[in-house]
Amino acid sequence: MADPSSYRPSPGQIPDSPGVYKFRDEHRRVIYVGKAKNLRQRVANYFQDLANLHPRTRTMVTTAASVEWTVVSTEVEALQLEYTWIKEFDPRFNVKYRDDKSYPYLAVTLNEEFPRVQVMRGAKKKGVRYFGPYGHAWAIRETVDLMLRVFPVRTCSAGVFKNAARTGRPCLLGYIDKCSAPCVGRVTPEEHRELAEDFCDFMAGRTGTYIRRLEKDMMQAAEEMEYERAARLRDDAEALKRAMEKSAVVLADATDADLIAVAEDELEAALQIFHVRGGRVRGQRGWVTDKVEAVDTSGLVEHALQQLYGEERGDAVPKEVLVPALPEDTEAVSQWLAERRGSQVSLRIPQRGDKKDLMATVQRNAQQALGLHKTKRASDLTTRSRALEEIAEALGLDTAPLRIECYDISHLQGDDVVASMVVFEDGLARKSEYRRFQIKGFEGQDDVRSMHEVIGRRFKRYLQEKERTGEWEEPQVTAPGATGPAPATPGVTGPATPGVTGPTPGATGPVPAPVLTAASPADEIEPREDDGRPKRFAYPPQLVVVDGGQPQVAAAKRALDELGIDDIAVCGLAKRLEEVWLPDDDDPVVLPRSSEGLYLLQRVRDEAHRFAITYQRAKRAKRIRSSPLDDVAGLGETRKQALIKHFGSVKKLRQATIEEICEVPGIGRRTAESVAAALASTAPAAPAVNTATGEIMEEDDGGAS
Repeated sequence: MADPSSYRPSPGQIPDSPGVYKFRDEHRRVIYVGKAKNLRQRVANYFQDLANLHPRTRTMVTTAASVEWTVVSTEVEALQLEYTWIKEFDPRFNVKYRDDKSYPYLAVTLNEEFPRVQVMRGAKKKGVRYFGPYGHAWAIRETVDLMLRVFPVRTCSAGVFKNAARTGRPCLLGYIDKCSAPCVGRVTPEEHRELAEDFCDFMAGRTGTYIRRLEKDMMQAAEEMEYERAARLRDDAEALKRAMEKSAVVLADATDADLIAVAEDELEAALQIFHVRGGRVRGQRGWVTDKVEAVDTSGLVEHALQQLYGEERGDAVPKEVLVPALPEDTEAVSQWLAERRGSQVSLRIPQRGDKKDLMATVQRNAQQALGLHKTKRASDLTTRSRALEEIAEALGLDTAPLRIECYDISHLQGDDVVASMVVFEDGLARKSEYRRFQIKGFEGQDDVRSMHEVIGRRFKRYLQEKERTGEWEEPQVTAPGATGPAPATPGVTGPATPGVTGPTPGATGPVPAPVLTAASPADEIEPREDDGRPKRFAYPPQLVVVDGGQPQVAAAKRALDELGIDDIAVCGLAKRLEEVWLPDDDDPVVLPRSSEGLYLLQRVRDEAHRFAITYQRAKRAKRIRSSPLDDVAGLGETRKQALIKHFGSVKKLRQATIEEICEVPGIGRRTAESVAAALASTAPAAPAVNTATGEIMEEDDGGAS
């Protein structure tokens, strides 16, 4: 535990300007990021008598070893920089909301020539219009099915679309008039895009125009005695009305707004967001967070706004944001939201009427979500604690293994040999810590040798991290067990970081510039010391689990012994009888079938197997899709596709002359010579045979993909 006075900067060093500050621990990892209108006043508050600090703040300042700050010009810049650093450094003492599920969106891919309507999850993509989020994917599909009667937009995948274009026959939806079939030229790209834009307008809340137009056309068709057309238009209008009924009107003034409610206790907080567009609830989501910093409701709201709109632009930020409490600096947050939207945003607390009533509904949802989360967590925590205790007792460990790493080897008959490392902390999967390995030391099938290589590589990286952070007195391991921590390297206690926007008027004294570094590449052996990001392989487990029996366990233990590591337990879980094997034991440890400890080990082992086989299949698929053109230096994917499109297949390209290859746009003579040489040096693959008919099949057009 550090004494805050050991790294406290003198008051004259801290400017009284707006800015963002970072606390770092003894290993230079960023553990907290905050912003302030006046850096001098805010930072000084952390260095008062520890007895006067909130317990969470006290824990943070005693964990830290240095403090730095960055001066900015305005409070809006401070808000943006704080969000950027929280996202970049993932500080352990900052509130971070986590989604309780991966919410599906209704997406329209306006960035394609023929836009497609589909269900999407995960990160948003540029050029795609999103609606939602929805609670369930089936709710999206029901809505889309109703709307395709009126807006027959493409919903098929790229493969189905290309196949229909090649054969000249549309899919089933094209035959039943739920797709305009642009794949076979029934509509032009311009007409199909207009349909997609009308679909987006209707989903955005502009519904009355289309229904009135359909009803007008229906009446006109009836007057002209085109009764079949009138009946079809009637059914189309009814379909749109049914789609609208799925989201009832909650705000009569057709408002576009997001309503945010917070339910909290001393330890946790639950957040609920209702997305209202055109007066109707178009989506709902919920977040839960641990209150790892001393923060009130206004602070929770501010963090929620940063996470909710930090990556959004344009209409994704609504005109109104209704909250239960205003952030501390309401004006700066409102200005930040307005910059992201491109127009004014109203950030306020609803006081009366429909909006206040709807906020009460959102608040009830938040209270229920917090109660459900706490019930699940209490039950789950008890089970996980019992599982870890059973594992510790069965394996003879001094303490429960709070961090477990599991390794598995995967290959296909000795080809594409890979390994996986999965991490469970407190009995829960920590996917951000998962790692994948390619076996480099040898070729062929040898699971024992592969396990030895992977364990050795992983813990060699761990030792390098300990040396780099100064946790060892000596940089080299001289005897087994020499893994005890040495005195930590001192923190930076002098004046800290410079202004992002240059010197700021009002700053007292010059501020020396630090070394700013970029993120380390994924395969870099020694990451930069001063970037503050969480390091790869930096944390040791209390237990290593390998997928296998005695041979694999012995190989893992031998790898640790060779590195002089003797404070990490090793065991193996054999699939045949679910036996737990320990190093140097001739008999396995057999846990009861109803044991929570065995269930946890099985989950860890199965997750490692899933992660390994997924990686192995991806590598195999990539190898199968490889082409001789992949080895041509300077030939990118675009020009490879241009060559295949021009000649039709790799086989025909191999038969072409250099002059014929030069006729392809973007291909010069030197590149053509390289292509010809690469294809000439590669023997053509044996022809594929249709096993049903015996027909010899030509190379397909995707040989270079």
